[in-house]
Amino acid sequence: MKPFPETAGGHAPKRTTRFIVIFLGLSYILYCKLTSQPIFAHPLPEHTGPYAGTSSPAFDLETVLFTVYYPTTYAAAKSSSVKRHPWIPRPLSLRAQGYAKAAHISNWLTDKIFEVALRTLAGSITIPAAVDAPLSDTATKYAKFATSWDKAETQEQVLQRQVSGHPVIVFSHGTVSSRTDYSHYAGELAARGYVVVMLEHRDGSCPGSMIMKKGLPKQKRLIFDESEVETADGKELSVEDFHKAQLNFREAEIEEAVRVMKLINSGRGSDVYELNPRREGVDLVNWAGRLNTEEMIVAGHSYGATGAMQALRGGPTAMRPFKGAIILDPGKQSGPLNRDINVPMLVVHSNSWSSHTSIFYGRAHFDTVKEIVEENNERGNPTWFMTSLGTSHPSVTDAPLLEPWILSFTTGATIDVYQGLRQYVHVAEDFLAFLGDGKTRGLLAEKAEFPQYDAGSGLGMWKPGQGDNQQAWEEKGEWWDWRSYWQIHVSAAGNAENDN
Repeated sequence: MKPFPETAGGHAPKRTTRFIVIFLGLSYILYCKLTSQPIFAHPLPEHTGPYAGTSSPAFDLETVLFTVYYPTTYAAAKSSSVKRHPWIPRPLSLRAQGYAKAAHISNWLTDKIFEVALRTLAGSITIPAAVDAPLSDTATKYAKFATSWDKAETQEQVLQRQVSGHPVIVFSHGTVSSRTDYSHYAGELAARGYVVVMLEHRDGSCPGSMIMKKGLPKQKRLIFDESEVETADGKELSVEDFHKAQLNFREAEIEEAVRVMKLINSGRGSDVYELNPRREGVDLVNWAGRLNTEEMIVAGHSYGATGAMQALRGGPTAMRPFKGAIILDPGKQSGPLNRDINVPMLVVHSNSWSSHTSIFYGRAHFDTVKEIVEENNERGNPTWFMTSLGTSHPSVTDAPLLEPWILSFTTGATIDVYQGLRQYVHVAEDFLAFLGDGKTRGLLAEKAEFPQYDAGSGLGMWKPGQGDNQQAWEEKGEWWDWRSYWQIHVSAAGNAENDN
């Protein structure tokens, strides 16, 4: 006799198959029930785009949203009783839906998966900055009306000198980004005495933004592209025309942010606070006359860098009073780069942006950027162009700090994430100092030794300090080993052939 009846072994696969079929069938019926779809029939497709079939304008400036990072005192920060802002603004579901939509896989299931992932990875993270703390009276040592910096002074002595107002930087984010994605970079600049206005654009580039107006329901604004909008007369929009519309809208948001900051500086901080449905900014009433809103700086990353360059057209003007610009990885797919520039600029490429050759309107993107920088220098506007070695496109954002291993693995960044951000902050500080007193210092005083990106002289390839490193540091200063981290392509300080 066999240990088991033959019928058991013969029919088990059939029962297993039947169970799987029944399980899948019931799961499908449950899915249809939950999503209100007819069983065994595919529903009619939804009209694409948040504005399809309606007369709602895609680019309608209803409100402007930005977070202000600014210097405060340690005591004031510690005494603030207001909860710190979450790194991902609530509701989490809005950002999750935006990310899923950006990946072209948005539905009720994937949206929920993205939400769970966000909650797990970063849901509890807060931005390490006090909220609604008083503005510090100690402004940056390099502000517009500061006297010349004396290296004999201690840092404390320099910082205690009073100036005519905190310099204001208006920052524009990149695609699939928001006002919180650059919190560390903005916070570091704020800790050095600058007021950073970090915009959140409603031009279709932010994953998800909540539009709030007093007395009205909240409105969700998700990311969208050219396939979801049309012209006023019902025609399709080309990618290039869509980008033009986006950049024009960004410019309008930048101008509105400037207007609000000028209102605050003119003594109308209480009015701005009363109009803010988020109920923050109670101390703005005390900011009157403490900002330098007549000579601001515009900055941006990726698509935001393209937008920042556009905001310089025909300037400086009263609506765009920018005396300088910080341009980080100007966009490769966000439309032509503006050449009508008449202020100093600092243009920084990440290593990945310079090393990957991209054809940009018939020529290499790198060459286009370099030409714009050189033309601006020829017009008498000191401008620099350089590559930050070992970095990748997201290196200036908070992402590498939150997930350093994942970002290094997926983007190819080889520099330590903290060192990478530190390099970005330090070179920005040197440029902002130059705008204050006209002196080239640090990296900006170096000559342009790399007319083109050189893959053979990458991160750490140059070994500085043969002998006593400490002595080299003391004699040559903070940037004595700059070749380990940077390649300077264009410098207002000159080049090896014509500079003393």
